[in-house]
Amino acid sequence: MAEEQIIGNRSDELAAFRERIARVGDYLHVAEKRVEVAKRERASAEPGFWDDAAHAQTMMVETANLRSDVDAYDEVTATLADAEVANELAVDGGDAELAAEVTSTIRALHERIDGLELSAWFTGRFDSGDAIVTVTPGQGGLEAQDWTEMLFHMYLRYAERKGWSTTVNDAPVGEAIGLDRATFTVSGHNAYGMLRAEQGVHRLVRISPTDDKKRRQTTFAGVEVLPVLPQDFAVEIDPGDLRIDVYHSGGPGGQGVNTTDSAVRITHLPTGIVITCQNERSQLQNKAVAMNILRSKLYELEQRKREDELNELRGPRREISFGNQIRSYVLYPYQMVKDLRTGEETGNVDAVLGGDIDSFIVAYHRWATKTTDARD
Repeated sequence: MAEEQIIGNRSDELAAFRERIARVGDYLHVAEKRVEVAKRERASAEPGFWDDAAHAQTMMVETANLRSDVDAYDEVTATLADAEVANELAVDGGDAELAAEVTSTIRALHERIDGLELSAWFTGRFDSGDAIVTVTPGQGGLEAQDWTEMLFHMYLRYAERKGWSTTVNDAPVGEAIGLDRATFTVSGHNAYGMLRAEQGVHRLVRISPTDDKKRRQTTFAGVEVLPVLPQDFAVEIDPGDLRIDVYHSGGPGGQGVNTTDSAVRITHLPTGIVITCQNERSQLQNKAVAMNILRSKLYELEQRKREDELNELRGPRREISFGNQIRSYVLYPYQMVKDLRTGEETGNVDAVLGGDIDSFIVAYHRWATKTTDARD
């Protein structure tokens, strides 16, 4: 008994973890997903499966997402089982080194179970798929373009932290500093589900880097997040409704930008939606990417028409200005990032701008889930 007091018996914490994991397994429908994965894998081995390439590709992506949830659940369950055995051995043998290992594993389990619970909240049709993110300058003049570039890099770093891949579709430079806008695709499990938390107006307060008098300035940028629609998802687009222009590629450069007239601008005449893409290597590639973005935007527009009060995918449209922000990033006279929906905040602004935004995204989804439950 004395040894237990010295080493510290963590069995109660581990038992609580087991209960949480069991609940998450129910929420995620792991047993059903396990059966579905096996069924789809058998189907993919059947002759003729790849005859309809678009449908087959969609099926493979969906299967990979299902398998990801099952594998994550199995890995956490196995880690917990190992921790329970290690805890017993540490207590019985008075092994301080093994006890330290259990403590480290418990910290890791906290984070991994939080991630599983977050996945359980993603019940939307496209939550598990990829996302198209667009950052646009709002009020604040040229410095809003600088703020747009800062947010752009914040999201690229966040995606890198998550192990997701990113493709920059369009990021033309601003008039003097920053970016005129930035559109990029984020590919990874639950990318859309996670990033839709970022939809809205983001406010920056700092000493203006372009003001000789070093006055404080407030600038704004808007973030739009749309799902990447599966290739076999039908969105009717009449070619006669499109005006397609080509022009010289520009922007920040990189391997994906060349010096020919490969950039593409597509205007959907009935709605006035304009999509530009210039970061692929050819005009055909830029056109294909732009058409995919247009499909997502038209789908989102149709959703808004069907639901009068709330945009299911993008939230209500608001001016990118003061009073409409979802989050404030204050660099002066003090340092703080605060989400105005959830109350989540931190004083480590550098970490946030470096892509450490998981706490804000998790807080948003926890808040959104509770808000939905309260309405129901």
